[in-house]
Amino acid sequence: MSVDFTGRTVLVTGGTKGIGYVIARTFLAAGADVVVCGRTDPTAPPTAGGRTACFVVADVRDPAAAVHLVEQVVERFGRLDVLVNNAGGSPDADAATVSPRFVERVVALNLLAPFYVAQPANQVMRSQDSGGSIINIGSVSAVHPQPGTAAYSAAKAGLLTLTRALALEWAPKVRVNHVTAGPMASAYGEDGGAAVAGVIPMGRPAVPADVANACLFLAGDAASYLTGADLAVHGGGEFPARYLATRS
Repeated sequence: MSVDFTGRTVLVTGGTKGIGYVIARTFLAAGADVVVCGRTDPTAPPTAGGRTACFVVADVRDPAAAVHLVEQVVERFGRLDVLVNNAGGSPDADAATVSPRFVERVVALNLLAPFYVAQPANQVMRSQDSGGSIINIGSVSAVHPQPGTAAYSAAKAGLLTLTRALALEWAPKVRVNHVTAGPMASAYGEDGGAAVAGVIPMGRPAVPADVANACLFLAGDAASYLTGADLAVHGGGEFPARYLATRS
């Protein structure tokens, strides 16, 4: 039951900033060879323990670019053991007036891109004796949408179902799991989420390390029987509004 990833190769999409950056750094610290990708060169790629992630330019919304990305990982390291589909996100938008182009771009990034990268990754992993692990980074918006997130929430709900479908098709060689990430402290400005801490059972919003540690577990030997799972990293969710109303 080791978290030593020495000799394993990990690809983190969108791993140049935010949650993806911390995920990449966590796997580096565990000994993995890590590749991150993005559409533009990062100011500084993730580093840990004197080691640095390899950066590849790729727009994972493009199916051909997704295939080429995986090919470059294998060309450099000879294998691919873990894929973390982290690239995603969306600004808030009014569902009544949002443009079709906006919706298409949000769905492409949050649902189609993970599928596009997972397909070639699966082909590589199933050719390896040790198989592989795919982890999709989702959001609480998939099950508890907020106003202004219609397209994003729908895409993330699709990602959760996609995870379960791929797990059925690709087991036992390739495990496919999902992390439901809760609201991040960084999303709440200077107070670090203090204003919303009272509605979360754990008393604080999530930080990127919470998601990164979940990925380390799901990719490791301790989770070797887990596939099609959804690991909720949201601090217990939120207290029901009726409970908060009567408590105040």
